Amino acid sequence: MTERSTEAASTPPSRGRILVVDDERAVRSALRVNLTRAGYEVTLAEDGQSALDELTARLPDLVLTDLRMPRIDGMLLLEAIHTEHPQLPVVMMTGHGSVRDAVKAMQSGAADYVIKPIRRDELLVILERALRARHLEQEVDRLRRALAEGRRFEQLIGAAASMERVYARIEAVADTDAMVLVTGPTGAGKELVSRAVHARSSRKQRPFVALNCAALPEHLLESELFGHEKGAFTGAVRRHAGRFEQASGGTLLLDEIGEIPLATQVRLLRVLESGQVQRVGGQTPIQVDTRVIAATNRDLTEEVQAGRFRADLYYRLNVFHIPVPPLDERRDDIPALAEHFIRHFAQRHGRPARQLTPTVLDRLQCHSWPGNVRQLAHVIERAVLLSPTSTIEDVELDEVPPGVPTTQPPSPLQDTDLVDALRDLEARMIIDALQAAGGVQAEAARRLGVSRSNLHYRVKKLGIELAQVRFLARRKH
Repeated sequence: MTERSTEAASTPPSRGRILVVDDERAVRSALRVNLTRAGYEVTLAEDGQSALDELTARLPDLVLTDLRMPRIDGMLLLEAIHTEHPQLPVVMMTGHGSVRDAVKAMQSGAADYVIKPIRRDELLVILERALRARHLEQEVDRLRRALAEGRRFEQLIGAAASMERVYARIEAVADTDAMVLVTGPTGAGKELVSRAVHARSSRKQRPFVALNCAALPEHLLESELFGHEKGAFTGAVRRHAGRFEQASGGTLLLDEIGEIPLATQVRLLRVLESGQVQRVGGQTPIQVDTRVIAATNRDLTEEVQAGRFRADLYYRLNVFHIPVPPLDERRDDIPALAEHFIRHFAQRHGRPARQLTPTVLDRLQCHSWPGNVRQLAHVIERAVLLSPTSTIEDVELDEVPPGVPTTQPPSPLQDTDLVDALRDLEARMIIDALQAAGGVQAEAARRLGVSRSNLHYRVKKLGIELAQVRFLARRKH
């Protein structure tokens, strides 16, 4: 016999469906009230057989079951669930005298356990952690299915709304010859976006050639872009085809386009308008068929206003704009990105595949990433190399090296009274929500209408002392 919660209709949208299994009516009723108030949709079952019947009718997101029950106990129920639904998380409830059995259940595949009498805040944390792990597995499965179905954008990974917009823009422009301007902070993946445009175009069988315009002095930059004839300058011992010629029929990525000197910008504009290059020291124009993608971490409109970038070249390049978001704006993608990098670096370095603990995953999602996806990749690579066990239980979250632009440059308003007032207001709202929620972050996040990882990040950034907040909350209640 199963019972559905009658309070769910008056609550906000469900945070997940939980099947509660316990042979004591009072325990079931108390759990239904507390979990429904926390935003979950709750179904109750009075024994293991009723739970199996309910699983056949409707699959929940998690099963919370007592360990000791008549007929089909928690261990038998766990075994049956893992046989039919191996991805469904199961959390065990047990008394103090049965902790050893609960540990055995975890060794058999249970997600976690909680000891009776159950503390509400502890239970909510355990449930959220188990559900988050399941959501991560589902996201990884979704990405793998997308890969199998061919919906792959080179090495781009992520399902955040901002990345979906990037994918849509890639799809819209890829199979054309339009020039593309890719912008975004250092390490966000601008080159991967450019490669994805090329890979989905009709030029995909032809060369993709990339040039970092900031890596060469002016005279060598022109030689690399347009080529040179033998004897054009000291050291030019043979004719050299430039990148435009090398990429003819394919795609040329001009990375860090904002670093090109003004004199070279004039020659580049001429090539883009005429489709012809003239090698340094040469006299005869050479026709090329090269699609150009430009990438930069600078604001080119500001560069134009400052006189460092030609307006006519900017408008010529900015036919189709693809902005790439910083990692701080797509934190929900961090679990999938981390899992991808773990597999990649484990294979590269001949190490066994690792798994991130929930605590480490929390740290990654709450960390500020000035170096973006590139910085995350380096952190994961180091963790794969340093981890002595099958799980990654710690990561070194060092800062990005000096000189690398950060995701969000300091604002000129940083020290004004307005910014301080807004910061104080945000901190007050978070503290009030935490106190009203009895110090439980999951509940406070629900009240504020944000994700728990986002709240955790804001708490850390604002320097809010959670221990003090919980103390004040207990006194208040």
